[in-house]
Amino acid sequence: MQSSAPQAAPAPTPAPARNGKRRVFLIGFTLLVLAALVAYGIWWFIFARHFESTDDAYVAGNVVQVTPQVGGTVIAIHADDTERVEMGKPLVELDPADARVALAQAEAQLAQTVRETRTLFVNTGALNANIALRSTELARARDDLARRTRLTGTGAVSGEDIDHARNAVKAAESALQAAREQLASNQALTSSTPVAENPNVLRAAAQVRSAYLAYARTRLPAPITGYVARRSVQVGQRVAPGAPLLSIVPLDALWVDANFKEGQLAQMRIGQPATLHSDLYGDDVVYHGQVVGLAAGTGAAFALLPAQNASGNWIKVVQRVPVRIRLDPKELAEKPLRIGLSMEVKVDIAHAEGTSLTSSGAARTAPAYETRVFDAADREAEQDIARIIADNSAAVAKR
Repeated sequence: MQSSAPQAAPAPTPAPARNGKRRVFLIGFTLLVLAALVAYGIWWFIFARHFESTDDAYVAGNVVQVTPQVGGTVIAIHADDTERVEMGKPLVELDPADARVALAQAEAQLAQTVRETRTLFVNTGALNANIALRSTELARARDDLARRTRLTGTGAVSGEDIDHARNAVKAAESALQAAREQLASNQALTSSTPVAENPNVLRAAAQVRSAYLAYARTRLPAPITGYVARRSVQVGQRVAPGAPLLSIVPLDALWVDANFKEGQLAQMRIGQPATLHSDLYGDDVVYHGQVVGLAAGTGAAFALLPAQNASGNWIKVVQRVPVRIRLDPKELAEKPLRIGLSMEVKVDIAHAEGTSLTSSGAARTAPAYETRVFDAADREAEQDIARIIADNSAAVAKR
């Protein structure tokens, strides 16, 4: 008979220490996450909710095309791509031969017209003298007729002599009337009008002005200070009026077009400050700007081929509205940008009491953009006309 030995009860297994460490880690991690969420909520409530940002923003600016006002053959190009040009500097020259010939013909025609017109003024004195002569001849003829008429009964003069004297009076009267008509006709062309304002002179002067402007426009000046871009013109090329030859980009007048989502525009107003970063310089360089306007429509509305949402299946796509942001000129001069560069934009929308539309009362009192480089040609044409009129008027007066 086998005796059964008593079995010892198993010892209790203590809880591993690693479970306690895991519990402490999870509790600590949970508290850390909650603290981070609370900190983020406080940061968002105090700071982040007052800003709207986007990286869909690009540098924009004016691209001024240089186009000829007259046709011609290109004989010289004074600037190339990437070069800086000053306003008024010649960029392209066209062959001026034909324009120079047309100008010479117009100047000669003006000189001839001035001499002819000045002659009309000089003839006024001669016509007055002719009237005086005809008046004297008429008085003499009338005296002769009166004497012969008194001698009619004496037989000293014949009836034929009296008829001749009477015909002489009529002839003198007709000659005097013709002289007066000539004077009136001449005065109709000269009275109350100086030589320079005579219609014939004005017409010839207009032809000189047109020919001079065509001649001056064979030299194309830079309409604005900037950098040359997209030069397509070549020496020897025959160009037509309006053909684009090259472009000038003024890098001191750039702005940023930031495309914000439609849900970001509720509190955006004109005049709100903005900070910008460029991929060109990195986050270390900060630009400061200001919202100056919101576009009147979304980018899709002004696209070359706008979406036709009324046809076929439709999927809602969040639209973006271009917002123009003006840059600080001093910062732009220190760190120049280029058209088309990417920017990161953050707008401070804390102050939302303004308006998102430009006020209709803020009418411009001066042009937004202008150039005066073409005024010199008109002034030079006026000086040329005045010189021709003065020279030819003096020449006629000396005769």
